[in-house]
Amino acid sequence: MSAVRAIIARDLRLGARQGGLGTAIGFLLALIVLVPLSLGPDLALLSRIAPGIMWLGLLLAVLLTSEQIFQQDFEDGSLDLMTMTATPFELIVLAKAFSHWITVSLPLAVLAPPLGLMLNINIAQVPMIWVAMILGSFALSMLAAIGGAVTAGLRRGSLLVSLVILPLYVPVLIFGIAASTSGLAPETALPSFLVLLAITLVTLVISPLASAAALKAYLR
Repeated sequence: MSAVRAIIARDLRLGARQGGLGTAIGFLLALIVLVPLSLGPDLALLSRIAPGIMWLGLLLAVLLTSEQIFQQDFEDGSLDLMTMTATPFELIVLAKAFSHWITVSLPLAVLAPPLGLMLNINIAQVPMIWVAMILGSFALSMLAAIGGAVTAGLRRGSLLVSLVILPLYVPVLIFGIAASTSGLAPETALPSFLVLLAITLVTLVISPLASAAALKAYLR
């Protein structure tokens, strides 16, 4: 576990230096600011589509940073060294995906609902959207790790990352929006929250295995 903690601490420091979060926040903010300008002053319409816009912004912002999870370590040979340690490689991959969630996805999930107030959402909905986005953002990072691993050995693999990850993001997007738009009564949102939780748990199991297998194929 000491190796896992060291990897997480290292990735947190690198994430702070690389500035990927700033780019993701800028993209999310631009989307939330520009959509109302393009739709016009229809507050009722904005209120209805606000959760979908926030989720779409979160999804695309996470997608923009997915290449950063493994690309640098693959290019400088760090991943080769990690496969030689006594720590299971799947656990190392999970640690790197967790670091991506801490440095990118979680801050975006925390920031998006307050920014959504510019889209005329009901302030009473913000706590429910927060819970849904924090839960769903973890699944987004786990899935981003799969895309980052599949394209780690490819130059300019950003388009391929999108093709790999976007279909996997669809269930998270559907049930995340459903949980965020189920009104102000928690009991109406509970089924969507449970499905979103199930998706997150499935990605927690599948992502390290799939990502490790893809990376080992490159490293052989």
